[in-house]
Amino acid sequence: MAMPSPSYTITLRIEAPATQRATSELVHEVAAAGGSVMGVDIAQSHADTIVVDVTCDTVDAEHGERIVAALDVLDGVRVLKMSDSTFLMHLGGKIEVTPKVPLKTRRDLSRAYTPGVARVCLAIAKRKEDARRLTIKRNTVAVVTDGTAVLGLGNIGPEAAMPVMEGKAALFKQFADVDAWPIALDTTDTEEIIRTVKAIAPGFGGVNLEDISAPRCFEIEARLREELDIPVFHDDQHGTAIVVLAALINALKVTGKKIGDVRIAVSGVGAAGSAIIRLLLAQGARDIIGFDRNGALTTESAGQDVSRQWIVENTNPTGFTGTLREGLVGADVFVGVSAGNILKGADVARMNDQAIVFALANPTPEVDPIAAGETAAVVATGRSDYPNQINNVLAFPGLFRGLLDAGAAQITDEMLRVAAVAISSVVSDEELNPTFIIPGVFDHRVAEAVADAVRTEGLKQTEVEAVRAQDAEQLAQDVGRGL
Repeated sequence: MAMPSPSYTITLRIEAPATQRATSELVHEVAAAGGSVMGVDIAQSHADTIVVDVTCDTVDAEHGERIVAALDVLDGVRVLKMSDSTFLMHLGGKIEVTPKVPLKTRRDLSRAYTPGVARVCLAIAKRKEDARRLTIKRNTVAVVTDGTAVLGLGNIGPEAAMPVMEGKAALFKQFADVDAWPIALDTTDTEEIIRTVKAIAPGFGGVNLEDISAPRCFEIEARLREELDIPVFHDDQHGTAIVVLAALINALKVTGKKIGDVRIAVSGVGAAGSAIIRLLLAQGARDIIGFDRNGALTTESAGQDVSRQWIVENTNPTGFTGTLREGLVGADVFVGVSAGNILKGADVARMNDQAIVFALANPTPEVDPIAAGETAAVVATGRSDYPNQINNVLAFPGLFRGLLDAGAAQITDEMLRVAAVAISSVVSDEELNPTFIIPGVFDHRVAEAVADAVRTEGLKQTEVEAVRAQDAEQLAQDVGRGL
């Protein structure tokens, strides 16, 4: 049975008789209807009546209506208004722009704007790379979507995607002090998206692609990475992969297994699944089998999809051709990024001893976590109401903090890998256990550790690129002198 959740907190403004019994009865009826009362406040008081605000958590939107109906039948009680706190939080959006410098006097204005700003503009015109140092580009990420693959909601359009993008921007700021801005594009055309992102790129130090459906997301990311001089990151792919690897590193510690020795079954070979497979291979995994709804991925089922073809060519060393259920027999690790309720606890029981199960489909996992936990040693989900939540917020804020600090032009596989290792390292050996393989999303150490690791790797890459550029320049000069 679903439990009341802060996602469905409502406040009921209720007119009731001015008696102690009436107030107590209100609280009792809300609880009897399944609501979890969080607060009772007197909004107005009169000789014979009071107006009370009752705040409670509910299960869903319909549950709130049922509570209202239960209260309306009470003698002398009238529900005046029901407010949904989630909608109230979104009124006018969740982010804003605020100046970092004082603008209180004419002297302030002359430096921040005209005429003093012209000197800075001309300096950047002579050396455009100085924009990273002298503008918000140094600390700004564009969160770009077309609204075609939003959370578990699917293709709901760019306007409807905005609350998610705003939330993402708020998380960037809260966890890593990165200024991010939602960019919702009213097009699903691959070429138009690429052109648009390239056109706005001068104002940003990085691009976070978000909720763009596969397979278009693969080409969009690949092309933008190739054609831009700022890092481009598709969070649905690589953010998920980073946190999955981080959790797996610690889950393997718990079970006493090594990544190069385990068989890993991955259900779902779309954006997230393909990125997870690539990163697990980079960490040393050697026996991975990717599954789609028809079973183990084969050359035939991969079709013309380049990403799926790559998976076929680089995984499944034993040539397994069965279903997912069959593939779990003798597997050590299951990673699901597919659909809910496709497995039973009995399927998990057929895995090897000390099995690891990451059932990440949201809101309904591939297998019931409680059923999986009857035989698996470690279970993780994408939900916050079970232990071991695999949440991308552990990865992307610190990742971009490190990239921006390093002035990185690209994101490499090694940056993704060290980010995962950094997340896993936050959980100490003393803290590590089957129900705590991944740190909490509010642990400030996570973004700091990820930023440090990515910054270090990014500076290495920057130094390598600088040396290459010097070598290329020297070669051009030598050729010019006929050497």
